[in-house]
Amino acid sequence: MEVFYPNCAGLDVHKDTVVACSRQVVGRKASREVRTFKTTTSDLLALSEWLSSLGCTHIAMEATGVYWKPVWHILGDGDFALTLANAAHVKNVPGRKTDVNDATWLGDLLAHGLIRGSFVPDEQTLEQRGLLRTRKQLIRERTSHVQRLQKTLEEANIKLDSVISDIVGTSGRAMIEALVAGETDPAQLARLANRRIRASATTLQEALRGRVRNHHRFLLRLHLEQIDALDRAIAEIDREVEANLDPFRALIPVLTSIPGIGDLAARVMLAEIGTDMSRFPTAGHLVSWAGMCPKNDESAGKRHSTRMRKGAPWLKTTLFQCAWAGARAKGSYLQAQFHRQRARNGAKKAIGAVAASMLTAAYHMIKNGTFYEDRIHTPEAAL
Repeated sequence: MEVFYPNCAGLDVHKDTVVACSRQVVGRKASREVRTFKTTTSDLLALSEWLSSLGCTHIAMEATGVYWKPVWHILGDGDFALTLANAAHVKNVPGRKTDVNDATWLGDLLAHGLIRGSFVPDEQTLEQRGLLRTRKQLIRERTSHVQRLQKTLEEANIKLDSVISDIVGTSGRAMIEALVAGETDPAQLARLANRRIRASATTLQEALRGRVRNHHRFLLRLHLEQIDALDRAIAEIDREVEANLDPFRALIPVLTSIPGIGDLAARVMLAEIGTDMSRFPTAGHLVSWAGMCPKNDESAGKRHSTRMRKGAPWLKTTLFQCAWAGARAKGSYLQAQFHRQRARNGAKKAIGAVAASMLTAAYHMIKNGTFYEDRIHTPEAAL
């Protein structure tokens, strides 16, 4: 086979060690040298110096959890062309699994150009991605505490969530804090509700008549404190995201011109796919990378599954949320597409098609810097 990179290396990365196999072609013969380094910063710098001394030009490693990231960052400061391989794409022959064999196998695949590199965004995009992913995790934790708060109220026979939509909103928070403080009179608790609440005073009083014990008050106070702490953490992340938004700021109004995509969703999309669309040859490549298209599962001419491929879960969840909002945009192409696809394939596949269309549009808009133009301008045209 043709050798594309005569002087390259393969790395088998673990939590505490990195096994490096340097591969050099001299004449028609390939010579290999294997060394093991620790994953401390000093040892990774020694790894970089060793590979430089051998004249290594290209390096390949597998995407192993988060352990590849410090190795990537330190070697990225050198003059190496780095390739991150999907572990599922570079499996070795079964029964020959050792760290040395893995590193050697990666080096051989890289030398012959048989590794397709995974998408690794630039440093600024990685930082935004880390912030916004953490934000989503904190939102999930906050939701869990709200659900536990609601469970505690139910145990105390307080039916607050049956009469107001948000139990941690202004009215709900005031009534729960009063319960924690020891107030038990339903009439006094009902007076804390905002005038705009639709429930009548009588309905509120009946919902607030319960058996609240000290155990319940302790749990309610605990969950409220956790919700407040998470709210402060989310606010800090929002400020940090805003402070580092300059590389993405110009593209946010571009993406928000798509029906269903708001300011936060646009930030998440840019943090997940970056601003350089040259990494994806076509919009179809981006849709496939995100896992927004059916997987290939065919045998003997029969298609066994049309489920979506596994892709970028953080991006996919955001796209599906935006797709539901876009499908409700009256008179839009996305709404017409949703109703057309739902009649054929059902709502789940229809919303997946809408999400894929939104990502396709985002690809071209980011690439060309153009705003969204809907193909349907009137409600009559959508029918």
